Amino acid sequence: MYESVHAVPDGDGTVARFAATAAGYEFDGIVVRNHADSRGEFDAERVRDEYDVDVVDGLEIRADNPSQASGHVGNFRPKVTILLFHGGTSKLNRFAVEEERIDVLAHPMQGRGDFNHVLAKAAAENGVRVEFNFSRILRADGGKRVQAIKDLRKLREIVTKYDAPFVVSADARSHLQLRAPRELAAVGETIGFSADQVETGLREWGNLAERNRTIRSDDFIAPGVKRGRYEEDD
Repeated sequence: MYESVHAVPDGDGTVARFAATAAGYEFDGIVVRNHADSRGEFDAERVRDEYDVDVVDGLEIRADNPSQASGHVGNFRPKVTILLFHGGTSKLNRFAVEEERIDVLAHPMQGRGDFNHVLAKAAAENGVRVEFNFSRILRADGGKRVQAIKDLRKLREIVTKYDAPFVVSADARSHLQLRAPRELAAVGETIGFSADQVETGLREWGNLAERNRTIRSDDFIAPGVKRGRYEEDD
């Protein structure tokens, strides 16, 4: 299972500190999902060797409108293993689930965002994972926490009904905000998930990383086009 995190300078913890804590929680890996304007430098291989935790280079795009978003996707897609898109409005959510180059629609219910059956069907068709972000349930209180639970319950009903792919995350910005899988499973139960479903959402980060690394490897001539037995390099 994997968790996704915001490391320095986007968050308060270093990649190494996140990896050390993730190892203690028996995660197999972490996805570093810093926003595009707050990317950090880290030696993924060194951290992996030291803590026996896979480190995946990710990126979370923010945009004001679909036109701007499209430019960002074209720019960053070739540069990272996992590409996330920060949703939160109906237009941005729709752009994300219709764009197969995006791996994960992050924060679909935040702000003025909403999610319906049309978006769920598009996510399923294009293989865009919908994020169940537990950060507001874990770190908010009062009315904000109640609203977060309500939003994620609605999201779960739609995503599971239309069999759209999904990921789960605590969206930690500090190693202190990481939670063990069993704790995330308990949070998931408040919105109607089973423990197995939460674990499926945590594993999906690793599945994405494995798939995209393969696509970017020398076995593929271009994304989605695998080298055949008669293909030769020029």
